[in-house]
Amino acid sequence: MDLLSLLSWACIVFTVGMFSTGLTDLKKMRESKSTDNIQFLPFLTTCLNNLGWMYYGILKRDQTIILVNIIGALLQILYIIMYFRYTKQRRLVSSQTLTAGIVLICGWLYFTMFLTDGDIRLSQLGLTCSVVTVSMYLSPLTDLVEIVRSGNVQCLSFPLTVATFFTSTSWVFYGLQLSDYYIVVPNTPGIFTSLIRFYLFWKFASVNQGSPSYKPVHI
Repeated sequence: MDLLSLLSWACIVFTVGMFSTGLTDLKKMRESKSTDNIQFLPFLTTCLNNLGWMYYGILKRDQTIILVNIIGALLQILYIIMYFRYTKQRRLVSSQTLTAGIVLICGWLYFTMFLTDGDIRLSQLGLTCSVVTVSMYLSPLTDLVEIVRSGNVQCLSFPLTVATFFTSTSWVFYGLQLSDYYIVVPNTPGIFTSLIRFYLFWKFASVNQGSPSYKPVHI
C-alpha cells in the first residue's frame, strides 16, 4: 500500500469517526425525547458542507472525498430527521432547513449552469467549500475564550477533539500529496483549534475533576 492509499484510508476512518460523534446527541435525543442543550445548525451546516465537498470530489473524480462526504451527508440527514422529530421548535427548524435547501439549489444552479468551464467551476467550488470549512473550524473560538476565562472545560468533548485533530491532520497530508490546497488550507485550522483544546484540557482538567457530573455540549 503506497502513502496516498494509506492517507486515503486514514481520511475515511477518522472523518467517519468524527461524524459519528453526533450519535451521542442522537442517543440523548432518543432517551430524553427532547433536543435540550443540542444545537440544530451544526447538523444543517455540516450537511451542506458535505454535499459541497461531495460535488467537488465528483468533479475531481476523487473517490475518497466522494465516499467520506456521502457517509457524512447521510449521517447528518439522520441527525436532522431525529432532531425534527423531538424538537419543540419545529417551525424554526423547518424555516432553517428550507433556507438551507434554497441555498443548496441556488448553489447547484450557479455551479452547473453559469460556470461552464470545468477548471473554473472546480476552482470556485473548492474555494467556496474551503471558506465554509474554515468558518466551521473557527466558529468555536469565542467559546474557547470563555473557557479560558472560566477555567471550566466541561463543555468540551475530548473524543471529538481527538477525532477532529486526526481528521484534520490526515486531510492536510492527503491534500499535500495531491498538491490540492483547497484540501490543505481549510483543514489546517482544525489542527490548531484541536491543539488549543488539548492545552485547555491539560491546563484545566485537574481543576474540574472534583466537579459534579454534567451533560457535555459538543463544540
